[in-house]
Amino acid sequence: MSIAIKIALPLVFICSCGILAKQPELRLAVPLLIGVTACMTMVLAFILYHGASATNLWQPSVIIAIAFVLRLLFLFNPPQLSDDIYRYLWDGNNLLRGVNPYAAAPAATSPAPEMATIHSRINHPRYVTIYPPAAQLVFAAGAALGGTITGFKIVLVLLDVGLCALILLLLQRLDMPPWRSVLYAWNPLPILEIAGSGHVDGAGLTMLFASIYLLSANRQSISGDVPRRGPYLFSGVLLACSSLVKLYPLVFIPVLFFLIPKGRRRHFFLGFITAFAILPLLFMPHVTNMTASLETYARTWEFAGFAFTTLRGISGSGSTARIFLSGCGILAVAAITIRMSGGMKNAVSSGGKERHVMKACYAVAMTLLLLTPTLQPWYALSLAVFLPFCAGPAGLILCWVVLLTYQVQISYFIMGRWNENPWVTSAVFLAPLAAYLLGKIPGAMRPAATV
Repeated sequence: MSIAIKIALPLVFICSCGILAKQPELRLAVPLLIGVTACMTMVLAFILYHGASATNLWQPSVIIAIAFVLRLLFLFNPPQLSDDIYRYLWDGNNLLRGVNPYAAAPAATSPAPEMATIHSRINHPRYVTIYPPAAQLVFAAGAALGGTITGFKIVLVLLDVGLCALILLLLQRLDMPPWRSVLYAWNPLPILEIAGSGHVDGAGLTMLFASIYLLSANRQSISGDVPRRGPYLFSGVLLACSSLVKLYPLVFIPVLFFLIPKGRRRHFFLGFITAFAILPLLFMPHVTNMTASLETYARTWEFAGFAFTTLRGISGSGSTARIFLSGCGILAVAAITIRMSGGMKNAVSSGGKERHVMKACYAVAMTLLLLTPTLQPWYALSLAVFLPFCAGPAGLILCWVVLLTYQVQISYFIMGRWNENPWVTSAVFLAPLAAYLLGKIPGAMRPAATV
């Protein structure tokens, strides 16, 4: 790429995010949001498909600096596309005041005067918080910075920039070019969902990638039979903390298991089990109240789930559809893990086994997103974070097309009606599938990657 293009591309991202950040109400500017993020995604695709033939695209420091600027543009804006952050602040402030956030639902409590505004904006106030214990600690850290939305988002943005740095370090560890990190660092999805809406998913992904980096770094530094227990123990702790921010990192355990040498597995799982047991104990006895909220979510929540909607229409039962899709998910994870283990046996290059693991994690995330009954846009962060390691057309498309679901915000904001568009739901499922199939056409231009 020429120097002019190298300078122009970051400016496209900065200008695009600047346009969106200046909107007084994104819920009334969803068509603009879709168009601008589509342009950003096309630029990411251009970088992906042409980056392999270029050298020295951007220095890691430049990538991180631009990632920070893109997030800074949204840092001081109120959340507009989601109101989950008000629950985060409520839980975090309760914890700082010595109140167990699992003790009672917000609707059953009387807020202090300074918390009245936040209390009035909490969604589903009749339910006890659904967020696990490690998430509560993140909430408390965010609330400690003045108890404001901006203070809370500062914590999340710093963690997200740290995640961008971890991606860069891991790419270096796997002998992959650092420019690939822009597929996450400059991707509109994490910028909007973390810096814009303040979703906590990025914090959990930072812990997940810290765990993966420790596994990868220690694997490649083992010399002879000298045990190195500490990194594996701490890696297990980090994975447990990640899973107790949001539960979905648990699905990556079968894949990550293959990164752990046999002699160190007991240390890894000792750290994991210890942290997974101790953190909930900090919130006893009320932490068990969370299970009722989780059960309600698993049994009744649905949004933009094409596979679920289709199966429910065929079977006439939502429960049957959920059970069937859960079984399909388990089988898919097993199949991906088995295929990955076979590929790892033939990997001989530096970082080859780790690359197989990252591709498997990518495939697991993609599969579960397509099978879930509830697909909120920020759920796709679990896929976006693996794009730098194995991005293909389907992954890029899915991380953009989920933003189409924000069309429900228009009628909801104006009339208070939540009207899901079945055509959008279909597009979220079919667009990445079509992109994957088109990428398989002989002679089609595509990078050496997975889906």
